[in-house]
Amino acid sequence: MRTYIKQSLYVIPFFVSAEYFSQQQITGTVTDNSKKNINPVLIINVSNRKSTLSDTSGNFTIEASENDELRFVKEGYCRFDKKLRKEDFSSPLMISLDKTEIEIPEVKITYKPTGNLERDNRYLNESRKVVSLRSELDEYMKSPLNEALPDNTVSKTFKPDYNAGQVSILGVLDAAVGLFKKATELKITKANYTETQDFIKRVKEEIDLQFLRKYGMDEDQIDYFLIYANDTRMMAKKYRKNFKADIVEYELKVAFAEYRKTHKLDSI
Repeated sequence: MRTYIKQSLYVIPFFVSAEYFSQQQITGTVTDNSKKNINPVLIINVSNRKSTLSDTSGNFTIEASENDELRFVKEGYCRFDKKLRKEDFSSPLMISLDKTEIEIPEVKITYKPTGNLERDNRYLNESRKVVSLRSELDEYMKSPLNEALPDNTVSKTFKPDYNAGQVSILGVLDAAVGLFKKATELKITKANYTETQDFIKRVKEEIDLQFLRKYGMDEDQIDYFLIYANDTRMMAKKYRKNFKADIVEYELKVAFAEYRKTHKLDSI
């Protein structure tokens, strides 16, 4: 019996130390391509569901382990995912986010003014005539026909019907695609009172609100903040039909950063 107790005392510290060393803190800085801070950036540990925001200097600290996946989310920037390796814990991470690109169509200038007023005037006057002619042609093409066009199709009397007695596969596929598009397209509409209450209830059930409780907020204060966040970020309108936990959590933390400026909270 004494030998068994002695062996147990050796085993317990081993598991405690294994658990302790498996949980580590990783630090880093988030910038854009120009090395400017773009706080706040939401950092999510996808593996353990922990999350945090970068501070005013772009720095962050989050609980993580080797092989965990970190996700960096910022509105207006491309999302960035990083899988942690052993060497990442030896020095702070340097994360750079790329801005979302907006393609601008190329504009070609076909005529370069020569400085000769007579020549430039002649060209510009001709250009106005061309523009006017094109405008008249567009109006003509869009106007209704005065006479009906002849029907050049072959009469069904002389045309063999290959689909007689059969279901058109292309027709069925087109109908199925149309129904699928209608079913999957979600229109963004204003939420009514009941939809807003259901959305806030879902937020409280599926989002970790521990970052609010750290500031001493009770349930009533949390409810008040969620109403504030919904009003300022239009969250129920945008996300009640397409609820994505990481995006909703990011919106809450951005709203909370503004909320703290006008509401007195406990310091941590």
